Amino acid sequence: MDRNRVYYISALINDSDCLPQSPDGMPASLILASQSPRRKQLLRILGPSFDVISADIVETVSNTEDPEEVVVRLAREKAAVVSENHPDAVVIGADTIVVLDDEILGKPASRAEAISMLKLLSDRSHTVLTGVSLQHKTTGQNILFTESTRVEFGPLKESEIQAYLDTGSSFDKAGGYGIQDDGGALFVKGIDGDYFNVMGLPIYRLNLMLRKHFPSLFHYD
Repeated sequence: MDRNRVYYISALINDSDCLPQSPDGMPASLILASQSPRRKQLLRILGPSFDVISADIVETVSNTEDPEEVVVRLAREKAAVVSENHPDAVVIGADTIVVLDDEILGKPASRAEAISMLKLLSDRSHTVLTGVSLQHKTTGQNILFTESTRVEFGPLKESEIQAYLDTGSSFDKAGGYGIQDDGGALFVKGIDGDYFNVMGLPIYRLNLMLRKHFPSLFHYD
């Protein structure tokens, strides 16, 4: 997987006079199309103020679909739902999955599924893949990119898995773990790539892309 891959850019704007503007001439607002507290926390690091609006979509995932296509599609769908009602805003959609042996591991639906996922990840390396969509409906811009991080787990004991599941942290995270959790962090032997991508938002790439394509977001103070 190419962690620096940019999939698609439409209506790319290079003229500063054409940067996304609200009707009153002020720079476009920024919206995070996610209720994830982790993504909200990470986006704050970049500086611009933003609103949070949940994107209500049905997240269908099939193991017959290429993992990169899955995260790009879901990120695009999330951003599009919110962008439809906020055409003057730059909307960020994101989706994160865990991939092991070309099999997609999403959020576990039950304790039994979480146990199964963590046992699969034990003492092995896997890929955390995030797709990001930056949409501005008024100008037709839709920038899509992916970021991948390799994560290596040490061997997990049954007691460690059970103790982690007892915290309740497993069930809202792809692959059944959070690298930022007290328990989940102890599973990780090493990583290759963006740590924050494993949390759900690759802020280094996101910062570069926002500043390149929507610099007006950073000039409103």
